[in-house]
Amino acid sequence: MGAVLEIRDLHVSIEDQEILKGLSLAVDKGEIHALMGPNGSGKSTLAYSLLGHPNYEITSGDILYRGESVLDMDTDERSRAGMFLAFQYPVSIPGVSVANFLRMALNARISDNGNGNGRGRKGISIPKFRKLLKAKMALLEMDPSFAGRYLNEGFSGGEKKRAEILQMAVLEPNIAVLDETDSGLDIDALRIVANGVKTLAGPDMGVLVITHYQRLLNYIKPDFVHVMLSGRIVESGGPDLALRLEAKGYDWVREKHKNGGA
Repeated sequence: MGAVLEIRDLHVSIEDQEILKGLSLAVDKGEIHALMGPNGSGKSTLAYSLLGHPNYEITSGDILYRGESVLDMDTDERSRAGMFLAFQYPVSIPGVSVANFLRMALNARISDNGNGNGRGRKGISIPKFRKLLKAKMALLEMDPSFAGRYLNEGFSGGEKKRAEILQMAVLEPNIAVLDETDSGLDIDALRIVANGVKTLAGPDMGVLVITHYQRLLNYIKPDFVHVMLSGRIVESGGPDLALRLEAKGYDWVREKHKNGGA
């Protein structure tokens, strides 16, 4: 079996406009990949396509998760199978506490047993879940009272992103995609969120971090850095590539690839 997540020559359109134009990428467990690029390059389109957003039409190519295509799986099936997306703009759910939301999500994952079809083990008991949630919040240095608040209702930008990281901690996905998790965060909130991701990343989880800025990567040290331009990955390298982008911007990438250069 290859990498836990393989994206093969992916083409994606929205309302007949092609956004992704032959993107390929492999992310394995234990790896942190950073995906960078200017606005409009297709980064968020990739994130939503990976989790099966219905507005994004995959016209050719494939997405393999643990060696199997997920193109015929709905979003909830992909999530239950072990794929996770942290949103750039998380929505609020009034009347549903963080704790209740996380327990329902975890029970859906457990009952599915990681196969995407909803058949598996019995869900977690309330006492066991409370113990688990307490441990995860302690790991992320979160106030226990956070669990009793309604999900994202009245949350600051930093609190919303921390709630996303808490979901990742509880669900323990095999692949986590973080779509511009640093968007709208001040430096203190950024550090807290980044430290949470670093704490959770490990040998059993592959992470794809989508970001505009090097500043997030000062805290989350990626193994690989990729640059998107016009719907394709045009540059790949190590952390030094992100530093070069920070210093020189994307103009050199545009110039190098304006005629499809290698």
